[in-house]
Amino acid sequence: MNHWTELSIEYASQRNYLDDLFKVYPTIPDGIREIDEQCWNDIERNFNNQNNVELIKSLLQCDLFPIKDSYVAYLKRDKTAIERNPQTINRLAGRLYEMGLDKIYERCSEPKETNRQIGPLFKRWISSGALGILPVSLKDFISNNDNAILNATDAEMASWCKEKLNYSRNKGLDFVARFNGKYIIGEAKFLTDFGGHQNAQFEDAISTIETPNVKAIKIAILDGVLYIKGTNKMHTQLIQKSDKYDIMSALVLREYLYSI
Repeated sequence: MNHWTELSIEYASQRNYLDDLFKVYPTIPDGIREIDEQCWNDIERNFNNQNNVELIKSLLQCDLFPIKDSYVAYLKRDKTAIERNPQTINRLAGRLYEMGLDKIYERCSEPKETNRQIGPLFKRWISSGALGILPVSLKDFISNNDNAILNATDAEMASWCKEKLNYSRNKGLDFVARFNGKYIIGEAKFLTDFGGHQNAQFEDAISTIETPNVKAIKIAILDGVLYIKGTNKMHTQLIQKSDKYDIMSALVLREYLYSI
C-alpha cells in the first residue's frame, strides 16, 4: 500500500480525524434561500387564482423548485414547452395545490445541500496558508521555479496543465503546485457516504490520476468514508489503486509536498 494512503487510513482510525477535517471542510449549511418579494407575490396570486401556467412560470424563477420532478429541469431550459404541454403543467400544479402555500415557501427557501457547498472549501483552506505557503496567480506561478501553489479556477488550471504538462482530461483540476522543481496536479474530494454520486466522485478522482503521459506527479486528495476499514467497495478500490498511485487525505498533504 502507498505510504500516504496508509498514513491517511491510520489518521482516520486512530486520531481525531473528523475534528481536524472540519478545518478543511467546514460544512455548515447556509441559511435559508432568499425568495424575491415580487416573485413570491406573483406565486401567491397565481396560486390563489389557480392559474396553472403562470404559477409554474413564477415558481421556475426561484432558485429551487418546490417539488422534485423529472420534467422540471426541461421546463426550466425551454420555457416554450410550458404552453405546449398542458397536461404536464396541470399535473405539476395539482401537486402544488395539494402542498399549499406554506409548504411551497418552505421548500423554495430550503438551504443548499451541504455536498453542493463542499467544492470551494478545499481551495479556501489552501488559501489560509495551511500548506505553509499562500497560493499565487498564474503570472507569479510561472515567473520562477520556487515552491508554489497555483491560485486559479479549476478550468484555468486544467487549461494551463494541458498546454504545459500534457494533461489530456476534459476536466477541471482542484490542485496544481510545484515543489522542489516538480509539478503536482490533483483533485480533492470529500466523500461523505457510499454509493451513487459519491462512488462516481471517487472514480472521477481516480480517472485523473490514471491520465497517461502527464508531465507531473498526479495525486488524489480524498477524504471521508473511504478510509473506514472494511469490505465496502470504495475502501477495497482504494487499497487496490494505492499500490500504483498517491492517494491521501488533505490532512497529510503538507507532509507529502515537502517530502517530494
